[in-house]
Amino acid sequence: MNSKVFDIRDRLSYSKYEIHETVLFGILLALVGGFLDSYTFIARGGVFSNAQTGNIVLLGIYGAQGQWIHALEHLPPIIAFILGVIVTEIIKGNSPKMFIQEWGKAILVLEILVLLVAGLIPKSNSDIIVNTIISFVSSLQIASFRKLGDCPYSTTMTTGNLRTACEAAYAAITKKDKKASERAKKLFTIIICFILGAFVGAILTILFGVKAIWLAALILCVNVALFSVKKQNI
Repeated sequence: MNSKVFDIRDRLSYSKYEIHETVLFGILLALVGGFLDSYTFIARGGVFSNAQTGNIVLLGIYGAQGQWIHALEHLPPIIAFILGVIVTEIIKGNSPKMFIQEWGKAILVLEILVLLVAGLIPKSNSDIIVNTIISFVSSLQIASFRKLGDCPYSTTMTTGNLRTACEAAYAAITKKDKKASERAKKLFTIIICFILGAFVGAILTILFGVKAIWLAALILCVNVALFSVKKQNI
């Protein structure tokens, strides 16, 4: 009996991937990613705050038309996104000095706190403030959690995941590549969970309004709890 217990502990200690690189962790983050896009689209002015492509394009379009007020409205989320990347790198690089044992856990706690604050901001002309805040949260998540096992991915946007999944599926079918098959399964799982997050986010935002974002914070709390498991097989 004792030998079996030690065998399980050994497997957890010497397995390949950190907990934040596992499928379960990625599924939860993808649910949050889809949720946030639905939330900002329905409750915060009809925009998607996770990716900055739209903001950059609209900045250029309105600037070309001489509508500088509208152009500059799209600048704060871009700046917030950049700040999110910088904050992530600071936390990752200085976590021992900051007495942070798990930099990933620290990032998630920061995300949770920011989302809790966003849910307190009433529906009014403050949509740009909330969208900027969520762009910051998205940036933290993108910059921090970028690997699903041995495969790069994103939990707040799906274009890259879809491309990589399709490439892996093609290799799995044409070359009978087992590793590619596993990669495709993982990535399609993440994509489906992103869609599910958007679906649930839409329903809850319609029902509960701006405070629906607190469910996304609750999901991230589960991710924080998962850090109690140091390593896990995928």
